[in-house]
Amino acid sequence: MSRLQVVSGKGGTGKTTVAAALALALATEGKRTLLVEVEGRQGIAQLFETEALPYEERKIAVAPGGGEVYALAIDAELALLDYLQMFYKLGGAGRALKKLGAIDFATTIAPGVRDVLLTGKACEAVRRKDRNGRFVYDYVVMDAPPTGRITRFLNVNDEVAGLAKIGPIHNQAQAVMRVLKSPETAVHLVTLLEEMPVQETADGIAELRAARLPVGRVVVNMVRPEVLDGDGLELATAVPRSSIARALSSAGLGGARRGGHAERLVDPLLAQAEEYAERYALETEQRAVLADLDVPLHELPLLAEGMDLAGLYQLARELREQGMS
Repeated sequence: MSRLQVVSGKGGTGKTTVAAALALALATEGKRTLLVEVEGRQGIAQLFETEALPYEERKIAVAPGGGEVYALAIDAELALLDYLQMFYKLGGAGRALKKLGAIDFATTIAPGVRDVLLTGKACEAVRRKDRNGRFVYDYVVMDAPPTGRITRFLNVNDEVAGLAKIGPIHNQAQAVMRVLKSPETAVHLVTLLEEMPVQETADGIAELRAARLPVGRVVVNMVRPEVLDGDGLELATAVPRSSIARALSSAGLGGARRGGHAERLVDPLLAQAEEYAERYALETEQRAVLADLDVPLHELPLLAEGMDLAGLYQLARELREQGMS
């Protein structure tokens, strides 16, 4: 597995949930994972039911087997202060610039620089080693921007090319790109079995490949359980109404006489079967589209009880069993 795992997806597909579950899955059996947030939404804190994350690496969970998950909410302004201190030794002068609003101005007026700072912080964590020469984190998982922005966000070298041809910013962008375009990185896309998310996933993969960024896997999230397969659906539409009513009656759902309770259940039951058949056909079609992308596919179930910490561990277990750890 690549050491930097980037997770993106169309809004509403649950990319933050998948990123968090992946971080837990990767931390299994004594590994250490850093889960990074770059959009300032504090989604990670909500999922792990903890207080808002500061701009520091903080342990938020223990994975099965004793592994640890740390989290970091990257703030572009504070990352720029780190950058100024690292390359220019500004120290207090940098903090003075922040008070004057210059830091916010710099990260707003030059979004390419902002992305260099955000991705650069994650890449630094990937490369960081302890005193014994071992990597501090076995894996870094980034909860990245949505699919529509992911290629531009990661392709920071092109973004800053017009801003800095030489110097520390240029060098930082190149160092970041060496990580992002290497086997150390994999970009995963999260989708639903719906037309718009699947199309955006296909477009996102095409853009990533055109930019020579490493495409990882597609995770189909919130997959509803299969009630009937194709044969079952055909049978449901072919069986006479009277036979369905008798079957319901035999199951103890009312009398078989005309107008009885069992007969009154037939229409709603057939309506549900028709609705399910439409969804089944749509999902089958979207699975075929995803299969044509030539990317490994994984599926995570829709949790009937909703998402909580226990559900997050369940999804992590699903990912481990499917080979994403």
